[in-house]
Amino acid sequence: MTRIAEVDNYIATSPAEHQDTLRSLRDLIFEAVPDTKESFKWKQPVYATEKDYLYLKANKGHVNLGFFSFEKIEDPAYPLEGTGKRMRHIKIKSMADFDRDGLKDMILQASKFS
Repeated sequence: MTRIAEVDNYIATSPAEHQDTLRSLRDLIFEAVPDTKESFKWKQPVYATEKDYLYLKANKGHVNLGFFSFEKIEDPAYPLEGTGKRMRHIKIKSMADFDRDGLKDMILQASKFS
């Protein structure tokens, strides 16, 4: 579990209304999958185990919690949005609107590649 400076900077320079959400999601990712590797690709935080499985993206009005290979998530706690062939996301305006355990389960499922 290594947190990298590029992601610290990304969070610090994101809009103030998203910084707590980004920090909370980052903490939740490491809580769900302690052996996650954090990187900074495509101008956003990306998380991987064997392969990339998750990304965070601050947008106007919300933060995307994005899933690569979203089809691995069985019975998602929250509906996934998007039309891409390989990626879907959840729009998060406030962590208060989401159950941490539901998100944690989705993150854990997305991180497995066996």
